[in-house]
Amino acid sequence: QVHLVESGGGLVQAGGSLRLSCAASGRTLSSLSMGWYRQAPGKEREFVAALRRSGSVTYYADSVKGRFTISRDGAKNTVYLNMNNLKPEDTAVYYCAARYSDFNAYDYWGQGTQVTVSS
Repeated sequence: QVHLVESGGGLVQAGGSLRLSCAASGRTLSSLSMGWYRQAPGKEREFVAALRRSGSVTYYADSVKGRFTISRDGAKNTVYLNMNNLKPEDTAVYYCAARYSDFNAYDYWGQGTQVTVSS
């Protein structure tokens, strides 16, 4: 069983930055493939970024490429999402997800953290 807890959300002006954290317990990150998703009001949950189990391969949605960075700290068993040059359309609840395989559906989800970007 893997437990995920997100933090770091908040209110920021357009052009600003935030760093989201996802603390994992129950398994070490080296055995997990991690991802970030987001859901805006009235919209479906969408993919944001992913980090393969190796920790060296990343994927990004086109809408965030060049602005967001996913990374992990093995010592803290925490995954991060650094978000720069935020835009109002980035406003959403951001969710951390974990899976045992790089290619299967995500097995575990966090509770989410709200990010609001004002114009």
